[in-house]
Amino acid sequence: MISRRSVVMSLFAAGALSALTFAPAFAQVTFDLGPEQTGRIRAERDESAVKAIPQAYKFVEPDKFTVAISPSGPPLATYATDAKTVVGADADFAQLIADSLGRELNLVPVAWADWPLGLASGKYDAVISNVGVTEQRKEKFDFATYRQGLHGFFVKSDSPIGAIKEPKDAAGLRIIVGAGTNQERILLEWSKQNIAAGLKPLDLQYYDDQPTQLVALASGRADVIVQPHAQLVFIAARDRNIRRVGTLSAGWPQRSDVAIATRKGSGLVDALTLATNNLIANGKYGKALARWSLEEEALPRSETNPPGLPKF
Repeated sequence: MISRRSVVMSLFAAGALSALTFAPAFAQVTFDLGPEQTGRIRAERDESAVKAIPQAYKFVEPDKFTVAISPSGPPLATYATDAKTVVGADADFAQLIADSLGRELNLVPVAWADWPLGLASGKYDAVISNVGVTEQRKEKFDFATYRQGLHGFFVKSDSPIGAIKEPKDAAGLRIIVGAGTNQERILLEWSKQNIAAGLKPLDLQYYDDQPTQLVALASGRADVIVQPHAQLVFIAARDRNIRRVGTLSAGWPQRSDVAIATRKGSGLVDALTLATNNLIANGKYGKALARWSLEEEALPRSETNPPGLPKF
């Protein structure tokens, strides 16, 4: 039998669909994956941000804001139905910043592993691609935060689990997590805390790939899946059989943020932080996140080079 997902993806490849419309339990969610992006939120030129750009700073291309982005998957960044245009929440935010700087956006798709060298060597003005702030990265780059770095707890739609907010809520649960990931590190600490408190440990489960993980959850072999929040938001809308019961900061027990990365000492970062805070204040930022159902990841304000994940 050909699955609904296979049919949809085939239509994407053929260019027959420009948007995905799903109806989860409480709201209808539409993800626009067409290259035109007619619903993209745009901003006006922000004179205060423009004035904050150092006169000595030279953009990669005159009148353009050149941004590297890794199309790793929806809803953050993925290829549109034309198989060449990058769309998603990070692409939308890059457009807002370019608008604020009064420049045309030049979005450059790159492999994730290539962005640090490309940015350091001056190929791009910035990287906007779900880059988390870490103390190690701060040694080479400057950061202007624009989203919370969240992992999500998702369960089957009919699961009796109501909420997972702290270690005791997960005691004894069978939780799917990626081996060697930051979320695994956090959940292992949660398990230790539960044992010390006389509660059951977490039963962590590992699978080779995401389809196998989702089958295990759907079949009842696991109770919860933990993954980057944005990925699970898209899967929940697409498959309509899982729901969110909590979020977990990538920097637990502290908050960990995602940021625009710029070359260390280039002087551009303060203008980007200012532009982001003005977008937060005028509501454009929130509308752009809502377009991809990522309101949960909104920041109250942008910061320049905040504390990041420590070196492990």
